[in-house]
Amino acid sequence: MNDRQKELVGTARIAGVWYLALAITGMIGFLVLHPQIYGSDDPSQLVTNLSQHVTTARLRHLLEFAIVLSQAIAAIYFFKLFKDINHVAAWALAAWGTVNACAIMISAIAMGGAINVANANLLMSDKLIMVQIFDQVIKNAWSIGSLFFGLWLIPMGYIIVSSERMPLWLGRILIIGGVGYIGSTFLSYAGFDFAWINMLTIPATIGEFWMIGYLLSFGIRPHKDL
Repeated sequence: MNDRQKELVGTARIAGVWYLALAITGMIGFLVLHPQIYGSDDPSQLVTNLSQHVTTARLRHLLEFAIVLSQAIAAIYFFKLFKDINHVAAWALAAWGTVNACAIMISAIAMGGAINVANANLLMSDKLIMVQIFDQVIKNAWSIGSLFFGLWLIPMGYIIVSSERMPLWLGRILIIGGVGYIGSTFLSYAGFDFAWINMLTIPATIGEFWMIGYLLSFGIRPHKDL
C-alpha cells in the first residue's frame, strides 16, 4: 500500500466515523426522543411535553445540533475522499449534504424557540399558537432535509459504481435509496398517505450502514492501476 492509498484509507475511516456519528445521533434524536416530545399533533400536549419534560426536550435539541455537526463534517470528509476520483460528483455530494445540514439547522432553531415559548411567562393561548408554528417548521425542515439527504446518496453511489473502489452493489443500493428518499418526499407533499411510502427509504438505511461498515473496516480499494 503506497502513501497515497494509506492517506485515502485514513480519510475514508474518518468519514466513516462521522457518518456513524450522524447515524447514531439521528436514531437517538429523531427516532427515540423526538416522539416523546413532538409526537402529538395536539398543541396543548406539545406545550405540556416541552414544559414538564424540559430535560428530555433539551437533550433532543442538543442531539439536533449533533446531527447538523456530524452531517456537515461527514460531507467535508467525503469530498476529500472522492474529489480526485470524480470531482463533480464529489462536489454534488458535499453540497447536498451541507444543504441537508442547513435544513436540520432550521429545525434546531425552531426547537429552541418552542422550548423557550413553552416555558415562558405567556398566555396559554399565545403559547399554543407559537408552539404549533414551531412544530410545523420542525416537521417541514425534516421533510425538505430528507429530499437533500436523498440527493446526497445518489452521487455517493454513483462514484462507487463508476470507480469500483467499493462494492458495486453498495453503490447501486445507495442510488436506489437516494431515489427512494426523494420519491417519498414528493409523494408525502403531494398528499399521499400510504404506509408503503415509508418503505421507500429502507434501501437507503441498508446502504448507509453497509457504507459505514465498509469505510470503518476497509476504507477504500486502491485504484486498479496501482
